[in-house]
Amino acid sequence: MSSNSVVYWGTGRRKTSVARVRLVPGNGTITINGRPGDNYLNYNPAYIAAVKAPLETLGLGTEYDILVNVHGGGLTGQSGAIKQGAARALCELSADNRKPLKTEGHLSRDPRAKERRKYGLKKARKAPQFSKR
Repeated sequence: MSSNSVVYWGTGRRKTSVARVRLVPGNGTITINGRPGDNYLNYNPAYIAAVKAPLETLGLGTEYDILVNVHGGGLTGQSGAIKQGAARALCELSADNRKPLKTEGHLSRDPRAKERRKYGLKKARKAPQFSKR
């Protein structure tokens, strides 16, 4: 990568994962934490499709390389965070990209997260066995 090339940044979050995504003009390669994207995501087609979804929505799948630094959570949260980060970087690329990405739901933060454990219960909602006597 040359030092004068244009780089677009975006940050995405999902569950406990945080992804810092860079879009660089290239041929569509995905690199996550220094490893090839499909290798990092265990060749899971759902995770790979989620990461590529924002670029595919705009038809830019082979025009930009995705370079990602992601930490926290598991692969589901990380792939969701990368998706949101890539979508935000594409909005930085052009303001016209925002509407189709928002329509497809790539820009919205998924609010679902692990529910906290409550006292008196074994887990977030699981109660101890009830005994009449």
